[in-house]
Amino acid sequence: MPNVPLLINVVSRRVRQLIQGQRPLTKPDSPHMSNMDLALKEIAEGKLSAEIAFVPANKGPDENSMISL
Repeated sequence: MPNVPLLINVVSRRVRQLIQGQRPLTKPDSPHMSNMDLALKEIAEGKLSAEIAFVPANKGPDENSMISL
């Protein structure tokens, strides 16, 4: 991840997905591994990444300018 705020956003979004029942992309190290640790492990293993879409200065944000996982 290129910066800490992006990492925080990606991890929090992934934790929400895991809480809602999405399957992990990697095997947990233990049965008691937290969703946050699991999301960080997915990022460390390269199984989860983020893309930033830049919006031109003269345009406002739209649905395509959001972070995508």
